[in-house]
Amino acid sequence: MADYAVGHVSEIPPGSSKVIEADRRSIGVFNIAGQFYAIRNLCPHQGAALCDGLVTSYVTSDRPGEFAYEKEGEIIRCPWHFWEFDIKTGCMIVDPKTRTKTYDVTVERYDVTVDEEIVIVHV
Repeated sequence: MADYAVGHVSEIPPGSSKVIEADRRSIGVFNIAGQFYAIRNLCPHQGAALCDGLVTSYVTSDRPGEFAYEKEGEIIRCPWHFWEFDIKTGCMIVDPKTRTKTYDVTVERYDVTVDEEIVIVHV
C-alpha cells in the first residue's frame, strides 16, 4: 500500500471533491461534512468517469407527490447512464452487490508544517 498526498484540507472544502491520479488509477476524493472519502473514478457498468457525475442525495417517497431527501451530498450519479453510488461505501444504490472501489483516507499533520493539514489517500 502506498500513500499519495492529495493536497491541503482547504483545497477540498465540505461539499466538494478533487480527482487525482495515484498508481495509474483515477480516484475521486470527496469531503462530506468534514469527513474525507475516496472512490475509484470508474463506473463498473461501462467505465465512465464516475466522478464527473452529479453529487446528489438519495430520494425516497412514501406516496405520490411527496419526496424525502436523505444522504445529502453522499450519492454520485454516473454521467453516462445515471447509475447511483454511495460515496461512503462505493455500493450502488439499487444493487449494493455492485460497487466501485473505495480507498482509505486520512488527514495527517506533519511536524514540519504544524499549521497545514495534508489529505493522504492509501492505495
